[in-house]
Amino acid sequence: MTVKQAGIDRREFLGAGAALAGLAALPSLAGGQERTLRARVSRASLVGAAHPQTEVWTYDGAVPGPELRFRQGERLRVELENLLPGDTTVHWHGVRVPNGMDGVPGLTQPPIKANGGRFVYEFALPDAGTYWYHPHLDSSNQVGRGVYAPLIVEEPEPPRVDRDVVWMLGDWRLDRQARIVADFGNFMDASHAGRIGNTVTVNGAVREAFELRAGERVRLRLVNAANARIFALDFRGHDPLVIALDGQPVEPHRPEGKRVVLGPSMRIDVLLDATGEPGSSYAVVDDFYPRQAYRLLDLRYSKERVRGAAGAAMPKLAPNPLAEPDLGRAERHTIEFGGGMMGNAPMMGMMRGMAWTVNGRQIGEHDMDPILKLGLGRSYAFELVNDTQWHHPIHLHGHVFRVLTRDGKPTRHREWLDTVLMPPRSRAGIAFVADNPGDWMIHCHILEHAESGMMAVIRVA
Repeated sequence: MTVKQAGIDRREFLGAGAALAGLAALPSLAGGQERTLRARVSRASLVGAAHPQTEVWTYDGAVPGPELRFRQGERLRVELENLLPGDTTVHWHGVRVPNGMDGVPGLTQPPIKANGGRFVYEFALPDAGTYWYHPHLDSSNQVGRGVYAPLIVEEPEPPRVDRDVVWMLGDWRLDRQARIVADFGNFMDASHAGRIGNTVTVNGAVREAFELRAGERVRLRLVNAANARIFALDFRGHDPLVIALDGQPVEPHRPEGKRVVLGPSMRIDVLLDATGEPGSSYAVVDDFYPRQAYRLLDLRYSKERVRGAAGAAMPKLAPNPLAEPDLGRAERHTIEFGGGMMGNAPMMGMMRGMAWTVNGRQIGEHDMDPILKLGLGRSYAFELVNDTQWHHPIHLHGHVFRVLTRDGKPTRHREWLDTVLMPPRSRAGIAFVADNPGDWMIHCHILEHAESGMMAVIRVA
């Protein structure tokens, strides 16, 4: 099973003797100290030594960029130096930051100028969990070229595991010379499913295997950094247990249908017990798009067995300090997402490259008038309506919300999320306390959808 386009096969990219057998930990910068990140053009071996390195845009010269790791309650202070050829910002996805640190140009901060501009981000980290950081300017182009990295906030008392590992899932559109196809923002992608590529990477490279030792327990932090690809991972021969969604603890449970589903920008923490036999190998298959199912990599066991945490009692993470919405007093609103091909987008807007609507409006990056004004500290319940033929991961900045219903039926886990994946013609009922003042984006995190109309602003004051 392969990911293919125009005759490209991910196995072809590997070539003979490609040195991608294992999956090493990401480079990490520990918390508690000031640091500088540099956004710059670099080169990376996305597909193996048999092919030339690919020109990419990066944080600190690597895809993904440095893993920033802190403890809950610590303070992050990062200066971003922009050495890219275009302006940029940093958005700290899922983190409840002060509004001025949210990284949205024209709304929360000025752009960080190309070729040497600088900006200092500084804020406390109130919530433990798995987050990530990426540009919120020219996003489909910059994220699509590799400018992203993980941010991990550890619990004061993390669960007992043998390893804590991040997989950042990336999706690339490459030509036969392994170069990025620079057709970002084309209307075909924008009006359909978004920019779905032909090459999937884990931590910046096509991988053959993830090494395991029988008897260990791995905390696997999955991050979908793709522009548009949705993943549905089947860990064959294994029984992963979900312990956090979008960084927020959830009642430990097995994923529905035994597939771990992540829309763009979403994160899922799973506990993976290595119950296979030493020397064995098991495929991890992504089959969200059934006709394009492929093997992501193998779980490959070494010859040794260890006395690790596999089989131990399943931990439940401590909740983060989130305000519980008062549903009895919550003010209620409906936000409807429309448009797209086979949808109801106005023809004049489509002629201008605008394919999507929010409450009937086609909203671009320069339209910052809020669609809703919320009272600070008050509870709100939103009915999100996907009135299109396409999936949309809807992301709210600055807040975390409970998902209460899907298509009118109560959810099993009442999970806290910052991004809710909405299937075509579906509804989701969410609720939250508007306790973070400022102007905040709500948008589809298929980046081409956001840039062609599916974004809006909510004001909290």
